[in-house]
Amino acid sequence: MLFDLFSLKGKNALITGSSRGLGFNIARGLAMAGAKIILNGRNQENLDRTVSELKNEGFEVFGSVFDVTEKKQINIQIASIEQKIGPIDILFNNAGIQRRKSLQELDEKDWQAVIDTNLTGAFLTSQQVVTSMIRRKKGKIINTCSLMSELGRESVGAYSASKGGLKMLTKNMATEWAKYNIQVNGIGPGYFATEMTRPLREDQEFDHWLKKRTPANRWGNPEELIGTAVFLASSASDFVNGQIIYVDGGVLAAI
Repeated sequence: MLFDLFSLKGKNALITGSSRGLGFNIARGLAMAGAKIILNGRNQENLDRTVSELKNEGFEVFGSVFDVTEKKQINIQIASIEQKIGPIDILFNNAGIQRRKSLQELDEKDWQAVIDTNLTGAFLTSQQVVTSMIRRKKGKIINTCSLMSELGRESVGAYSASKGGLKMLTKNMATEWAKYNIQVNGIGPGYFATEMTRPLREDQEFDHWLKKRTPANRWGNPEELIGTAVFLASSASDFVNGQIIYVDGGVLAAI
């Protein structure tokens, strides 16, 4: 059946940085497709609240608290997940932070925090999860890239550097791990209406500029990422590898 290609029944999916925002919506979408979900965040209280919310919707969901920049925490928690829940079939590297400062004002601490979370965190988590995937000769890894994987803009230098690096890390992961029947791809959100982008949406000048710059003439709704996320996590994408799919309302297509 056609729709079986997109089914995630029987799959375990770990989504980092999923206690809120786009990560939460992606996790919810994978759960809607039938996956067993492991949410991740650094704050136990926030994570427990999100786990309860999805459980109340009838989904099978668990929480795992760890910081993607801390290798020891990652290794301990991944081992715990695999022992208590089962092998991770789908890894969605979504954890990310932003520090909005011009490059000349950005201090080294903020620069390193963004690189460590957005880029190194995806590397460390994937490195630990892929061991089991290689042994089983199957798996899906999806990295949350960005329009800033391709474009630059004032005040997002560290973020752009991290997301540009994540795009190339995605391609290199695919190059090394495709022979084990592991597909590694990226999803590149455009500008979506989330709590993180609230200050930008409330800035009338920026809001006007963005809508004019976007062919769809609007901000994205977080639910509009679900279809692409499910596709990349499912059997429908078994011969798709090393690609970044941008969900951006046409921004990258337009001058």
